[in-house]
Amino acid sequence: MSDVNKTIQKWHASFKKGTDFDSWGQLVEAIDEYQILARQLQKEVQSPSNSSDFTEDQKKTLGKLATCLEMRSAALQCTQSQEEFKLEDLKKLEPIIKNILTYNKDFPFDVQPVPLRKILAPGEEENLEVEEEDDVAAGSGSSDSFPSRVPAFQGTLLPRLPSEPGMTLLTIKIEKIGLKDAGQCIDPYITVSVKDLNGIDLNPVQDTPVASRKEDTYIHFNVDVEIQKHIEKLPKGAAIFFEFKHYKPKKRFTSTKCFAFMEMDEIKPGPIVIELYKKPTDFKRKKLHLLTKKPLYLHLHQTLHKD
Repeated sequence: MSDVNKTIQKWHASFKKGTDFDSWGQLVEAIDEYQILARQLQKEVQSPSNSSDFTEDQKKTLGKLATCLEMRSAALQCTQSQEEFKLEDLKKLEPIIKNILTYNKDFPFDVQPVPLRKILAPGEEENLEVEEEDDVAAGSGSSDSFPSRVPAFQGTLLPRLPSEPGMTLLTIKIEKIGLKDAGQCIDPYITVSVKDLNGIDLNPVQDTPVASRKEDTYIHFNVDVEIQKHIEKLPKGAAIFFEFKHYKPKKRFTSTKCFAFMEMDEIKPGPIVIELYKKPTDFKRKKLHLLTKKPLYLHLHQTLHKD
């Protein structure tokens, strides 16, 4: 079997796995599978023509499949979605992903591909950027210039874990972040992760929904993030990271602007204000540079739950 057929087979298996989870009501697993597959499809769409096994038309179809996966994922995370993308709609796309090399009919849904919204691995975006300020003039005005994109407006926050006797769970309310150009950030959200001393993930990574409002030098979130491990089970030296991200229309990708972190000895009930650092995110905490000398911080509130 050729490499391209192996890739398609892998995509199809992932699609089937996601729709199976979805039909069984295992929504967290379904969302994970959909988002992983959407990212893989987007990666293929963004690969240069000379190194791709797919034609431009096939890439366009892959981009539309990625959009539908993101739409279904968003529908599962939003209980009040008016125009939700249903599971039976998504299942109609199975023959397309399975037969992408020979599929030549019209796409069944009127959606735009999402390859223009570049998804970057942490730390990758700094190679593509010069100075943060060069983009701030790109207001959220001319939305017609770009194909519709599907940011994770609803976020990917997970529910609280079941309690265990003698074990402590942590809820962190992200209240607001202070930034000098807060008003110009488009679709801002925060990615929360828990890392060990080597920067390895200890928990599923979670994204907040897009911020609820902006006011002066603050962007307000007011969302609860449930840390997906009992505090007692976190290794020594672990830290909770908060990466502030926003969309850049000029460059057509989502970028990390700054980050903050909280170490284990800072976990205590009540409010906490933590400093912001310049990107790239340094999960090993070796080379840290403050974002600004101004008194601008990430404002959090911690609640501990002990059974």
